[in-house]
Amino acid sequence: MSDPISNFSIDRLKVEVYADRRSTGRNAAVVVRDRIVKLLSGQENVRIIFAAGPSQNEFLEELSLVNGVAWSRVVAFHMDEYVGLKRNSNELWGSYMKEKLFGKLDFKKVHYLDPEPQEPEEECKRYAALIEEAPIDIVCLGIGENGHIAFNDPGVADFNDPETMKIVNLDEICRQQQVHDGCFASVEQVPRQAMTVTVPPMLSANFLSIVVPGPAKAKAVLDTLKGEITTSCPASILRRHKDAVLFLDVQSAAEVMRQGIATHH
Repeated sequence: MSDPISNFSIDRLKVEVYADRRSTGRNAAVVVRDRIVKLLSGQENVRIIFAAGPSQNEFLEELSLVNGVAWSRVVAFHMDEYVGLKRNSNELWGSYMKEKLFGKLDFKKVHYLDPEPQEPEEECKRYAALIEEAPIDIVCLGIGENGHIAFNDPGVADFNDPETMKIVNLDEICRQQQVHDGCFASVEQVPRQAMTVTVPPMLSANFLSIVVPGPAKAKAVLDTLKGEITTSCPASILRRHKDAVLFLDVQSAAEVMRQGIATHH
């Protein structure tokens, strides 16, 4: 692990800033590893929900390489999936997670969302029941350019959502981000709907690892840390979690640094 170039807290949210994407991902991976090991010392299994997306590349790669984790005692979920893509599509988040992490390690169980269900509502219920079987221990998430967490965009995010999983319409900033990230060639190819875990199940976890690198996220990071806690920036709710760490690189932290919310150490 390397030392952060800055670390501070906003409300209850701990923030660590690293020099580059790789060290951001590596340090987050070590922290998550240590949490898993600690939890497994006192319980049979650990249940983790993972975000998918290019912002998680370095973190997931580093996590797949850490030593000392009994992955055969870890149950894994991914937090969202597009509606309307074919089961063999490379653009699916399930395909991404299989390539980056789920297919590399010997998990006890990996639960995938079905992107081609006959009834998306029923698939949400099925997946929600799996999530609700036992407490979620860790959530590894990112933050979208519009401040979304999972696919809870402004406008559909509900901090007191009664559902565990739901179908959402993706807003245009969110859909455009999928093109910026290189996941789709054009916005016309990006599905308009997705199944997503809602905000309350994420906040119910013991620990949140929030990995947010890159210049495109600087505004969302600023909105997350500054101002009121509101669904207009869904990630702002992360400031209320009892044990969460936001891992940034200097690019994603640029606006926070410029406005003096964080100071270099």
